[in-house]
Amino acid sequence: MKLGIVGLPNVGKSTLFNSLTKAGAESANYPFCTIDPNVGIVAVPDERLKLLGDMYHSKKVTPAVIEFVDIAGLVKGASKGEGLGNQFLSNIREVDAIVHVVRCFEDENVVHVDGSVNPLRDIETINLELIFADLEVLERRIARVSRGARNDKLQAKELDLLKAVQELLEDGKPASGYVPKDEEEAAVFKTLNLLTAKPVIYAANVSEDELADDGADNAGVQAVRAYAEETGSEVFAVCAKIEAEIAELDDEEKQLFLEDLGLKESGLEKLIRASYSLLGLMSFLTAGEDETRAWTIRKGTKAPQAAGKIHSDFERGFIKAEVVNYKDLLEQGSLAAAREKGLVGMEGKDYVVQDGDVILFRFNV
Repeated sequence: MKLGIVGLPNVGKSTLFNSLTKAGAESANYPFCTIDPNVGIVAVPDERLKLLGDMYHSKKVTPAVIEFVDIAGLVKGASKGEGLGNQFLSNIREVDAIVHVVRCFEDENVVHVDGSVNPLRDIETINLELIFADLEVLERRIARVSRGARNDKLQAKELDLLKAVQELLEDGKPASGYVPKDEEEAAVFKTLNLLTAKPVIYAANVSEDELADDGADNAGVQAVRAYAEETGSEVFAVCAKIEAEIAELDDEEKQLFLEDLGLKESGLEKLIRASYSLLGLMSFLTAGEDETRAWTIRKGTKAPQAAGKIHSDFERGFIKAEVVNYKDLLEQGSLAAAREKGLVGMEGKDYVVQDGDVILFRFNV
């Protein structure tokens, strides 16, 4: 999974990225300090892995990972090349979802690029730039498809789709609001790779004293929550400053620090939960002496396709999947004991993998 972190200058975007990934992107109180996209790989926290790894005495424990891309600050006119706009747009096209950091804190020492703190205005600024960029993509494609649409039914159908999406964008609405008529149209829509079709998670950056109650008394956070609900997006409150402090602590210190602040989880954990929810993702597990590992798949994935996540040969030669829930496995202490209790199922090609399944694939190539 690849997430692009975006936001206007001085909203706390690079501070948050540094905290999440400990990658050390330059952070300063002026626009465009992040000139190149910085990439960080983050392990997905998963207590199940440690427990299973300990049980099997695994030589290696491998968590699922998320790739974060910190994308250069955006200003009005980015779609026309203002600021670092063109670079921003090319980098964001590669991500699965957008994490939009929105400033909801007041601080006279940190200037706002537009002179005042207004989260919904900031969201609109970025949304409009993405819409303008998508319109340029559509205009070029319409010009190309129009030439062949008179004599080709497929191109004529594509042209209808392009014009319908163009109309939506011209009304100031994101492409995510377009509902394809059939699978064929959905496939064409996907090839457009439109920026405003990507799912969005809003990270509402609040002050330290507003984090414990999740920004409940912050009018800006409430406005972002209402907007996110309207648009089918996820939102969570975070304090980039606190995340920066957490990033310097070991696991035990981190837990104590969070408890002192009255927090149940870090911003990273909130973000991962939101991104898994938004993208419909979950993890199944494989466990043994050599390695215990988490594999990220979409909800609804069937056993052969899950096997293919490990290796294409596993999917091609799939025979059966030996499946046990991780809790049952831990309680019984071994796969053999779980088998004796009838807790291990032999599943076929139609089995839909569940979150927390520990699977041993049987295949023949």
